[in-house]
Amino acid sequence: MTSLAGKTLFITGASRGIGKEIGLRAARDGANIVIAAKSNVPNPRLPGTIHSAAEEMEAAGGRALALKVDIRDEDNVVAAMAQAAEHFGGIDILINNASAIYLAPLAETPMKRFDLMHQVNTRGTVLCTQAALPYLKKADNPHVLVLSPPPSLDPKWFAPHVGYTLAKMGMSFAVLGMAPELKAHGIAVNALWPRTVIHTAALAMIPGVNPDNCRKPEIMADAAWQVLTLPASELSGQFLIDDEVLAQAGITDLDQYAVKPGQPLLPDLFL
Repeated sequence: MTSLAGKTLFITGASRGIGKEIGLRAARDGANIVIAAKSNVPNPRLPGTIHSAAEEMEAAGGRALALKVDIRDEDNVVAAMAQAAEHFGGIDILINNASAIYLAPLAETPMKRFDLMHQVNTRGTVLCTQAALPYLKKADNPHVLVLSPPPSLDPKWFAPHVGYTLAKMGMSFAVLGMAPELKAHGIAVNALWPRTVIHTAALAMIPGVNPDNCRKPEIMADAAWQVLTLPASELSGQFLIDDEVLAQAGITDLDQYAVKPGQPLLPDLFL
């Protein structure tokens, strides 16, 4: 498959950042994009809403459905999946992109923040995948893509921000379990993570990071496209890195993705 034309993608957290870029890339193929996020009204601190993202995706050539969704709310998620499937005639691809981040040591992590990260990251990934299953099972080439890192038990990633690392690794461990379980239904489950820090609104949560040392979210969108256009039977249970995916597709000139070409790039967390 060399296009996502006519495919329906349900993308959590797609009002901005990497999720939106994945949607825009698919929209250029003529895909249907469900923008499932909480950003229903403009926020002066964070640009973009589900409605502005939908407008961009339709301008890019796709069809869009903006749904205000809190992925912590089971009833909300189940209803959103049903509405999306009814609107577009099914769901082919789920992108578990939504994520909460709070980089602080144990003593400085309020339990409210700890709970939010686990509810959105780990629990949200499991909940959305579970709710999408009835529709994915009916799809021709179903994929679940989780934006999470390769699993690690290295203490250096846990000690500085144990709450965030637990929540993010929880997404990855979910991939480990879901991939073999869902393979029986022909559903591919993979994870994708960036080699470098990506310049998004979440960048403000990482102290001392200069955007000039980052790549743009388009690199993740192009890597996701490469994965999602593969037959589901060919690739599942893998923890993929964006530049490696692109290299396998013959794309090795990555200057186009640099915020400022020629500047040294910061490696992302967990790599």
